[in-house]
Amino acid sequence: MLPPAHFGYLATGVDDDVTVGINHEAYSHLEIRSRRLVDVSKLDTSVQLFGTTWETPIFMCPVGSMKAFHPEGEVAAAKAARSRHHLQILSTVASSSVEEVTAARRAPVWQQLYPTNDWNVTRAIIKRAEAAGSPVLVLTTDIHVNSSNRETIYRARRVDNRDCSVCHEKGTAGYLHQSPMFDGMDIAKVTGLYDPSLTWDFVKRLKDATKMKLILKGIVTREDAQLAVEHGADGIVVSNHGGRAEESLRPTIECLPEIVDAVKGKVPVLIDGGIRRGTDVFKALAMGATAVGIGRPYAWGLAAFGQPGVEAVLAIMRRELETIMRQAGTPSVAGITKAFVTTRS
Repeated sequence: MLPPAHFGYLATGVDDDVTVGINHEAYSHLEIRSRRLVDVSKLDTSVQLFGTTWETPIFMCPVGSMKAFHPEGEVAAAKAARSRHHLQILSTVASSSVEEVTAARRAPVWQQLYPTNDWNVTRAIIKRAEAAGSPVLVLTTDIHVNSSNRETIYRARRVDNRDCSVCHEKGTAGYLHQSPMFDGMDIAKVTGLYDPSLTWDFVKRLKDATKMKLILKGIVTREDAQLAVEHGADGIVVSNHGGRAEESLRPTIECLPEIVDAVKGKVPVLIDGGIRRGTDVFKALAMGATAVGIGRPYAWGLAAFGQPGVEAVLAIMRRELETIMRQAGTPSVAGITKAFVTTRS
């Protein structure tokens, strides 16, 4: 059974959890314009990202500390990603190492980056990901402090009568000691997963430090999308951290159009946040997303049944996407355009 505190960790947003809910609710304001008498006997759900072809546009977002939901954690998720042929992005604070996950996936995974406030640690994370074969580095840009007001998890902890100190050390240093990515690194100077003093200059520093492609995750405005391209980012993930970073009340699907317009096809634009159905995936693709990420759905599947639970979630999402592609008259992902959606008045 999933402990209350671990349930709270996954379910929590910030403040009143409104952004968590509105991320998904916003999809109900988009209607699908279905076309008829189109040959949909064969479907092409593939997408290309940085020269790699994926069978599906649905990717697995980075979720930290997945052993809190199942003993096999990220390894079980990687095995599911392998069996269902999905792109997986691994969190910096994963509870399984990048080497273990890569071995379980039998292919490289993308590496998400919390840079910390110590450049030596950042560089060590980059080199470790490179050594594991990761082709893409995904910098999270929307977490600035270690104390987001996540009230749901605080309430869940109050009703959990287990002694958390048995598994969890207090403070940032303790948290990092529990994350395999930091094994063997000198983290004495690390005071947080993110340095609030970072600016756009840091993007160039990262670009100069690695041969991996660099994606910026957490971009939600036209202005920042333009700056991302100007500073050499190879891609963007439109994300508000699943509503876990700030109570902005602005769903990612409503941010997507201005970002797609801003980058003008120069880099791929991915999206996450509130994706719960295949129809949501379809709508995001229609609004210009190159690929669409899920986090909580597969984590809930992991918590319920381990690897088979993750596989079931991925299978459901893909089946639903294929169903709406046929119903809408779009035999390929490339053919899912803005002409197939309209905004409910």
